[in-house]
Amino acid sequence: MTTAEEIQRHAEGALSNPSAVGLVAVIIAATDGEPRALTVQVGSQAKGRSDGLPAGPLVPEHPTLERGLRAWVERQTHQRLGYVEQLYTFGDRDRQGDDAGGLHSLSVAYLALVREVRTGGLAEASWRNWYRYLPWEDWREGRPESLGEIETKLLAWAEQATDPKLRRRREDRLGLTFGLCGGAWNEERVLERYELLFEAGLIPEAQGQCGEASESDLAITGQPMALDHRRVLATAIGRLRGKIKYRPVVFELMPPTFTLFQLQRTVEALSGTNLHKQNFRRLVAQQGLVEETDDVTSGATGRPARLVRFRREVLLERPAPGFRLRPARRPA
Repeated sequence: MTTAEEIQRHAEGALSNPSAVGLVAVIIAATDGEPRALTVQVGSQAKGRSDGLPAGPLVPEHPTLERGLRAWVERQTHQRLGYVEQLYTFGDRDRQGDDAGGLHSLSVAYLALVREVRTGGLAEASWRNWYRYLPWEDWREGRPESLGEIETKLLAWAEQATDPKLRRRREDRLGLTFGLCGGAWNEERVLERYELLFEAGLIPEAQGQCGEASESDLAITGQPMALDHRRVLATAIGRLRGKIKYRPVVFELMPPTFTLFQLQRTVEALSGTNLHKQNFRRLVAQQGLVEETDDVTSGATGRPARLVRFRREVLLERPAPGFRLRPARRPA
C-alpha cells in the first residue's frame, strides 16, 4: 500500500524536476492536390536551423490551451486557425526543448485544418509537402521507391535479435506496420511506422541528429525535423487519415465550391492512396456529402465540370459521414 511518506517523496520529486509546458500546432492544408504542413525555422544561425512546427510556451495571459495556441500561431505565421482539435501530449522522460531552460518539456499538440494563405510573422514560415518528411507514406504513384531499402534494413534488424521471442515480436510489428511477414499495409499506422524506424535506428533522430541528415538519409527516409516534430507530424497524419473515414473534416480544406475531381485528389493526397474514380463518386453520392451548384468550371484547360459544395445538413443526417477508402490497387 502507498504510504503518506511515499506520496510526500513523489511530490517532492515532482517539485525538484519541474516541467515546461508548451504548445505545438500541426497546421494542414491541401493545395493543388498536395498535402502541406505549415513549418517554421527552429534553432539559431550558430547551431543551425531546421524545419519545425509552429510552437510556443503556455503563458498566464492565455486562459485556455487552445486560445494560447491560436495566439502563438497567428503571431508566428499570420495564419488564423479555423478547425482545431487537441492531438496528443508529448512528454517522454528525456524530452527537453531548446526554450525549456533545462526543464523537462511537455508539449500539447493540436491539429488544425486550414486553406493555405501566404505566410509571414515573427518566424520564417513556409508550406511544405508533408511527404518531404515521411516519403514512405505516399503510395499514389505505386509503391514508394525507397521502401525496398527500408524493408531490407528492418528485416535485418529483426534478425539481429538473438532471443527467438524478441525476434518474433519484431517480425509481428513489421507485419502490423509495414505489411511485411504476411501483414497488410494500413495507411493509418503512420506513427507506428515512424516509431519503428526510430527504434531500429534507421532515421537520424535515433542518433540525436534532429534536423540533420546525409544525402542517403534524405533519399530514403526523408527530411528530419527539429526536436521531435517529425513524430508529432506522423501522429497528426495518422489521426487525420483515420478521421476522414467517419467525419467530413476534409471539407475544411476545400474552397466553398469545387469539383469532384478536386475533392478526390485531396482525399488521395491525405490518404496517400489512389482511389477508383467511379467508386469514389458513388460513395460521395451515397453519403450525401455534396450538392451541385449552378456553376461550372471555365473549361479553359479541359472539359467544363460541375462545381459542388459541401452539404452541412449531412452532419445531422448521418452519425458518421465520411469516406470509406478503397484504393484503386495496392502494388505488391
